[in-house]
Amino acid sequence: MRGRSADSGRTGVGGPGRAVVVALTTLLAATVLAPLLALLAALPASASQASEAVVGGCEPGPDVACVQANYPGAADNPVPGIRYTLTTPSGETIPMESDESGIAVLQVDETGEYTVRLEVDSLPEGVLLQPGDTAERTRPITRLGSSQPVGFVFNIRAEDYTGVTPFTDRLAQSVASGLRLGLVLALAAVGLSLIYGTTGLSSFSHAEQVTLGGIVAFIFVNRLDIPFLLAAVLTVVFCGLTGLAQDAAIWRPLRRRGLGLIQLMIVTIGLSLAMQYAFQVVVGARTVRVISSSATAVNFGPITLTDQSLWSMGICVVVLTAVGFALLRTRLGRATRAVSDNPALAAASGIDVDRVVRIVWVLATALAGLAGILLALVLNGVKWDSGMQVLLLLFAAVTLGGLGTAFGALVGALIIGLVVELTPVFGLPGDLKYATALLILILLLMVRPQGILGKAERVG
Repeated sequence: MRGRSADSGRTGVGGPGRAVVVALTTLLAATVLAPLLALLAALPASASQASEAVVGGCEPGPDVACVQANYPGAADNPVPGIRYTLTTPSGETIPMESDESGIAVLQVDETGEYTVRLEVDSLPEGVLLQPGDTAERTRPITRLGSSQPVGFVFNIRAEDYTGVTPFTDRLAQSVASGLRLGLVLALAAVGLSLIYGTTGLSSFSHAEQVTLGGIVAFIFVNRLDIPFLLAAVLTVVFCGLTGLAQDAAIWRPLRRRGLGLIQLMIVTIGLSLAMQYAFQVVVGARTVRVISSSATAVNFGPITLTDQSLWSMGICVVVLTAVGFALLRTRLGRATRAVSDNPALAAASGIDVDRVVRIVWVLATALAGLAGILLALVLNGVKWDSGMQVLLLLFAAVTLGGLGTAFGALVGALIIGLVVELTPVFGLPGDLKYATALLILILLLMVRPQGILGKAERVG
């Protein structure tokens, strides 16, 4: 454990008015920054980038083949912006998006079975997947130099589809998607923040606990034939037990030996790498899906979400509300906040600090496991390195909200989710959405180093 100056409100309960102002200011800054970055992205590209833009389509050759996602009637009613996800024979997932002709083309360089999954959320208003049709196709490429078309059947209502999605509709869709991502991230970020608040440890292996949740759920459902709801409960319990085992076998002995926080952080990095390679041994490099059936799209005006996304968002709200209530109203929650504020004073007051830390590890890993299940549903799959892809987002959410503040982690996760999904609305390439979120974090910390709900600490 470490000494720390008294820091009341570590869980982000105090100063709600000022916190709301800071949160709104951050969102406003994100809204203003995105168009500026879009202008920078519109500057003339290098020669190599220009040549790629000119090539555009895909021409089969001796060493390459083409995968083409399209639909009947694309020539008469082209629908740009439809997103697909291509899974290669080696398990790599690559995004595809239809161009102005309504066709998405991708160049590949290996033979085998390719899976193309339609992202139903990307279909604009007036374009629906044919009832009874599936959103996923598997096609073989037996030789290079060929072109493999992958067709989907859409119902296009000409009276509803204008060919151009209004900016307000795209904004509403992105806000909904951002809230969905932010809520799922919040489950894992709250646990990560509780671990830091009670132990001072920045756990780099926490993101792998998210991956663990998705992979264990996949094993329960697809290899052991356990119903999904029961498998989800068992997965959350299993992940919580891994947190208990970690604290008993690794963290508590190391704390008692007086190991410094830097050494403990390096241990979490090693544990993260070990878990990643263990996942690769268990499920390989491919993307695995917890539920193989296609999700059903649900429309709310200009917003389209799947039924799985709605269930995931609802579960996140219920669980996060329960965690917040427990922190504020229960004896264990008050003990957790006391340990987070000042461990030495909490121990002198009769609080069993080791017991509180042990429970925090169980709760944090259980929440991460649940986040992994829901993230696998929202993103239609999980890979061995999925945790590594969300690690920076988790740390950005925790830092943005205020280190060690559970409620700050929730606010930070929602802001990060919104910034990530709103970035493409303002014309920025999708690859820059994570960079934009981190840039917002840097700008906020320059103004408010302690984060939105964090409390400034005296140094020296």
